Amino acid sequence: MKAITLGRGAFAALVAGAMMLGTASAETLRLSHNVGDTTTWHKGAEKFGELISEATGGDISVRVFPNAQLSGGDQMKQAEMIGRGALDLVLTSAINVTPLVPEMAVFSLPYLYSSYDEVDATTQGAPGQMMADILLEKGIVVLAWGENGFREITNNTRPITSPDDMKGLNMRVAGPMYIDVMNALGANPQQMQWSETLTALQQGVVDGQENPIGAVIIPQQVYEMQKYLTTWHYSYDPIFLGISKAKWDSYDAGMQDKLRTAAIEAMEYQRQITRDGTASGIDFLREKGMEVTELSPEQLAAFREATQPAFDTWAAKVGPEIVEAFRAAIAEAQ
Repeated sequence: MKAITLGRGAFAALVAGAMMLGTASAETLRLSHNVGDTTTWHKGAEKFGELISEATGGDISVRVFPNAQLSGGDQMKQAEMIGRGALDLVLTSAINVTPLVPEMAVFSLPYLYSSYDEVDATTQGAPGQMMADILLEKGIVVLAWGENGFREITNNTRPITSPDDMKGLNMRVAGPMYIDVMNALGANPQQMQWSETLTALQQGVVDGQENPIGAVIIPQQVYEMQKYLTTWHYSYDPIFLGISKAKWDSYDAGMQDKLRTAAIEAMEYQRQITRDGTASGIDFLREKGMEVTELSPEQLAAFREATQPAFDTWAAKVGPEIVEAFRAAIAEAQ
């Protein structure tokens, strides 16, 4: 067989064509999340993008869109969009998925958890997989669990030391379960997108809000708009990195493994920086001029009793089997 000899120009054209084919196979995935680009959510999303680009040699890259931009600022709508394949990836909190999957409220039931060990026993254990299975039925594949954190309360009216102090306050809340919690405490809940909340706080449209310290209150500079903070640890909020099932099914097993591995590492990083920020957060917020109230066990017990009706209502919506699975994992962690 006669060898084929390519001239320099033909060889260059062949190489260029091969490079173009390689570039054509590269894919950019869009990742939507709820909050601003200074948050641990955003840092975790960017970490995932770095890891998956590295793992795939640049074949997959991720473009991160903060503040629920891809769903018109509606953080509740993201899960539904992922489910029908209109979004590739989402980083969102459990409570924001409850309109689509009410069972996800289990994570945030009032005073369910008292420590990170208890949290990890659920999100990283069998209960977390149970919830991932339910989300899969809605077209959402959970790649890994991250952390928003224990939600603390801020306001501009007065220190919060007892349930009575909540009466009459206009409180921004994220989802339907928190509406019931605030009603049980005598506050006036206002469900509002996070993208609208900072302006509402600045203008006095609402008196206060509740969110985790390390993931939201500090990086979103809520301390510049709010005077009082109470660490009441009333509700925990995990986040998850999810991909649409349609997109997931388009990949072979090898690529799926790379996506999941990158997601797990990114969310481990995100959980750690969130907890680090929370641990140093109280002192930071005091330095910034906030009046911080740390409740005693007796004071916490009063809030736990006052929010029991909301717990019971949502435990029934979640279902006894799921609640019992979570309580069993928490008891084992204790």
